[in-house]
Amino acid sequence: MSSPRNGTAVRVFPRTSLLVLSLPLLGIARLLPAEGVGLWLRLLAASLVLLLPGALVARVLRLRGAAVTVAWALAALTLALLVVFLVHTSIWIALAVLGGVALAALPFSLQAAPGGRAWASVAAALAGLVFGAVLWHVAGVVHGDALFHLGRVRKLDAFGSLHVRSVDEFANGGLHPGYAFPLWHGFLALVAKLAGVDPTQVMLHEPSAVAPIAFAAVYEAGVALFRSAWLGFAVLVATVASAALAPGHGGSYALLGQPGTIDRLVLVPAALTVFFLAVRKPGWRLLLTLAGLGGGLFLVHASTAVFLALVLAGYAVARWLLTRSEIRSTALAYASLVVPAGIALVWIAPIVGETASHSPGSSELERSLAKYAPELHVHSLNTYSLRPEVFARGGAIAVAALAVVPLAFFATRRRWAAFVLGGSLLILALELVPWLFPHFADAVSLSQARRAAGFVPFAFALTGGAAVLACVLRFLVLPVALAAGIALQQAYPGGFGGLAGGGPAAVTWIAAIGGAVALVAGVFLGLHKEARGPLPGLAALLFALPVIVHGFQHWSPAYTRDPSAPTPGLLAALRHEVPKRAVVFSDLETSYRISAYAPVYVSSAPPAHVADTRANYPYGRRKATIRYFGTGDIKIPEQLLATWIVVDKSRFHVRVPWRLVYADRRYALYHRTA
Repeated sequence: MSSPRNGTAVRVFPRTSLLVLSLPLLGIARLLPAEGVGLWLRLLAASLVLLLPGALVARVLRLRGAAVTVAWALAALTLALLVVFLVHTSIWIALAVLGGVALAALPFSLQAAPGGRAWASVAAALAGLVFGAVLWHVAGVVHGDALFHLGRVRKLDAFGSLHVRSVDEFANGGLHPGYAFPLWHGFLALVAKLAGVDPTQVMLHEPSAVAPIAFAAVYEAGVALFRSAWLGFAVLVATVASAALAPGHGGSYALLGQPGTIDRLVLVPAALTVFFLAVRKPGWRLLLTLAGLGGGLFLVHASTAVFLALVLAGYAVARWLLTRSEIRSTALAYASLVVPAGIALVWIAPIVGETASHSPGSSELERSLAKYAPELHVHSLNTYSLRPEVFARGGAIAVAALAVVPLAFFATRRRWAAFVLGGSLLILALELVPWLFPHFADAVSLSQARRAAGFVPFAFALTGGAAVLACVLRFLVLPVALAAGIALQQAYPGGFGGLAGGGPAAVTWIAAIGGAVALVAGVFLGLHKEARGPLPGLAALLFALPVIVHGFQHWSPAYTRDPSAPTPGLLAALRHEVPKRAVVFSDLETSYRISAYAPVYVSSAPPAHVADTRANYPYGRRKATIRYFGTGDIKIPEQLLATWIVVDKSRFHVRVPWRLVYADRRYALYHRTA
């Protein structure tokens, strides 16, 4: 393994040659039944095959690591999907383009100098592989936002003549500003094609396949910032404990199939890795890789790129104040990350502009404030802020991380201190200051603005605090960490889905006020007091141990049944009797699932799961749907372009003057023949 100090080759992932083995592995896996171990091997091998072009390109550039592999894999996939959408063909052509990229890079990659292996990094990936296998048991059923994403993946998998509008819910609707270019949906659709399985299985179990990549990416980010393998291990422990184990039921790691989660738990750590390497030793290879990650971040989930840009802007300011160094390299790295995202933003700006939640009117703002009232302090329509308890609701890890933010004062000459102080303070200010938060919410929507609280660098703050305390307390830090972990887990297990069980508001103010004092004091007093050996890593593990125990005590699916799911008979009829791209009318909940499980469009869907644009008109569609099931006026579905109607007979009693195609005890399917 090359030292992380050289800035160009953090080798934290197995060699490219190991990824080449994914091709025969996929062939073997396809011989096994698409269930159990066979399904897991299919998904794992298919995912690795899609990473192979990125790994070969990275090797040509003489770069190593999970971060650069993911960056160039997404860049290649973006190119492949652009070809698909420009020539209006099927997703299979994307595989051909990816194959062309891999073949073009292969001879040059063979000439690249081989690199050594980082066994600690390989161990992190293998730990992710084991965790992924365990994660399989909490998959449950597709529910919530996953149904929205499943519908998009299914359309990419099933349709020919694709364009960016093909994945919409409505035949006459418009693009979703957060997912206007379906980059991650395209990845999942290609996994389904390569693995030969239904997209439903991909959405459920892809988290098990990408967990090794997530582990490697997080570990690599810790190494890149702290320049210590042990502190990288501590970042990994803190991240997995807080995101997967503190909430129970697999937490966010069970949702790694969704764009917002893969962005936050894989692409953000990858971007941080390349960013800090480029800051230390800028070069065109790293900057180009960072540009690819910036564009990929935005295309996968737009708001994630915005929040990361804010955190890194806070870092840049704090680093300048604390050290007056690396100004040029930081500016170059930052520009490389945000310029591609800015270009993509220009493309979707018209869609954002017509979204009701962007610069909302009084009625829309009142509706949003009422919806999120438990998380807000509202003084007036123009003055409101996020409650400080929201930052601390992530349980013991979040509470401790906020409490130790001021300890960064003792290492103000280190990059991690600038990252923790600058990133935390900027997010805290935007969310807690009543005259700043409304402007922020107007720009990104209130729904997304409140989620920025999760971008406080909790895992890095906890790791940095452990490093400082280990320097001061020496071996005494181990029992102190374990005792603190037990006490905080008992007192604040977490308020996931609400504020009950979360931490106190005081700890957020400790981070905000104490962090501000630490930053100001650090400008005048440059300190360097931290431990970098195994002690802080072990302290972080002992602190997280009660959270880990809690997580595995609640290791079961969060949802095991969907009462609104289509019956097998209806599902078969929708897939075999209804033509692809047909428009199906039904009630809101049934329509939402029809769009997910069948390659068709619907006439309406729950507004919470639809972009609130003028083209989509979700609330008007909802009113029309309610009116139809109240009156039976057949003109309503006809006006919404429907040629098929599904009636849930257990809930609605309407007479449909169309031909009955299918019926069971619960559902009836009708077709308009004239």
